[in-house]
Amino acid sequence: MFNQLGVIGCGLLGGSFALAMKRAGLARRVVGYSKSPSTTERARRLGVIDAAAESALLAVSGSDIVLIAVPVAATEVTFKAIRHLVEPNVLFMDVGSTKRDVVDAARRVLRERVGAFVPAHPIAGKEVSGIENADPGLFTGRQVILTPLPQTVPALVQKATDVWSALGTQVLKMTPENHDAAFAAVSHLPHLLAFAYFSAVVNQPAGRDFLSLAGPGFRDFSRIAASQPETWRDILIANREEVLKQSQHFRRALDALEHVMRSGNADALEDLIRLPAEGRSQWQMSAPRVPAAGGNGPNTVR
Repeated sequence: MFNQLGVIGCGLLGGSFALAMKRAGLARRVVGYSKSPSTTERARRLGVIDAAAESALLAVSGSDIVLIAVPVAATEVTFKAIRHLVEPNVLFMDVGSTKRDVVDAARRVLRERVGAFVPAHPIAGKEVSGIENADPGLFTGRQVILTPLPQTVPALVQKATDVWSALGTQVLKMTPENHDAAFAAVSHLPHLLAFAYFSAVVNQPAGRDFLSLAGPGFRDFSRIAASQPETWRDILIANREEVLKQSQHFRRALDALEHVMRSGNADALEDLIRLPAEGRSQWQMSAPRVPAAGGNGPNTVR
């Protein structure tokens, strides 16, 4: 049980974490701060937080656990705002979808205090954002990736593991570099492709007519194109090196398919289709069952 949870960023993830902590009986009091005072006040009226703080620093003051739930591009500014109250006996976590940039910012700003920070990435989200959509069950059955630094206090890593486990998540640990490489492949590139694909369809002269004929396959494939633009702008810029590497892998696979189509080689095309079709079926059968959610785990929206 924590005496006070400080939430910096009262959006979907920050609000859901606050509600989940309350439901699990892990926080006696929740203090929240958002850049927009109206957002913080809405969170208070909805009962997501118990008190509104006028600054990020005041949200940290008196808290023994702090969640930083801001866009990844705002992480460094947030660290600067709270640095003087970052203490080794207080657990600080973020929820960013990229980790190398967050860890680099923590090292630059927090310096000798960086041991109190446990970088985290809950693989959960929705396509709708905002405190109104906060859900105490958002993390249930999901995975959370922790990417602690060498300097991170081991007791705080364990405490972070215990907190997320108590909220019903499976906790994994990896390096920030491995995290960003993996999620470039399974989350960031798929979003980039969905944005490009939807744009390619809708910007054709008859694109709107095509959309009127689209069925479930199109809806499934293009679903994540509805994700929050500001969030994905930050993610794709922050992890652009890894995403661009994955984009090259995709181009090669697409080129191979296009080549056999041009040649009219139906057997070769079928072979190229069969491999991913069988691989996808095997992956689906072996993948852990998780509750349905609107968004792809890597924080489809904040």
